[in-house]
Amino acid sequence: MANTYLEFVPIIKAISDETRLKIIDILSCGEMCACDILEFLHITQSTLSYHMKILTESGLINGVKDGSWMRYSINKEKSEALLSFLGKVTESKLECICKSINLNIRDHC
Repeated sequence: MANTYLEFVPIIKAISDETRLKIIDILSCGEMCACDILEFLHITQSTLSYHMKILTESGLINGVKDGSWMRYSINKEKSEALLSFLGKVTESKLECICKSINLNIRDHC
């Protein structure tokens, strides 16, 4: 699972910002043009571009050029993979990471 951690770091970093979380929430309604997203937020077009660059580079958001604007949508496959990963990380399991590194938790408490 170690390689999986690295795969999700960019996404987790991308969603660690309040504005980007709002953008994802807005896009949960479906594909939108950047101009429509701007109507919901009190930010400039350049600030939106900055946030969208981070979200698209993480792979969580898809961006497609449409004339002079961009149209954005949630990458459902990546979103579902993130939810699955977080479920695996947080669930109780027989083979936890502590056992794989031979750590005796009781010795450290």
